[in-house]
Amino acid sequence: MTALMTTWWVWLASALVLAILEVLVPGFVFLGFAIGAALVGLLLLGPAALLSVPMLLLIFAALSLVSWLLLKRFFALPKGQVKTFNHDINDN
Repeated sequence: MTALMTTWWVWLASALVLAILEVLVPGFVFLGFAIGAALVGLLLLGPAALLSVPMLLLIFAALSLVSWLLLKRFFALPKGQVKTFNHDINDN
């Protein structure tokens, strides 16, 4: 199991699965995890391939939290803003 956790393609495959899950269940939650997993997968391509599994999980958690907070900040509706309609599309 440790060998799989330190393999780059496992992290990128899990990022793809989480991104697909985000399409089915929207809300920025799975997308934050997908971005975190993709960044850890890309990190494992470089010199960070010698990191231990607990350190990889810590990096994954931190990157997922940061990406989720950034997604929430840039793509969420501003507070108190509600879209209202003054006419019906069926009225002639």
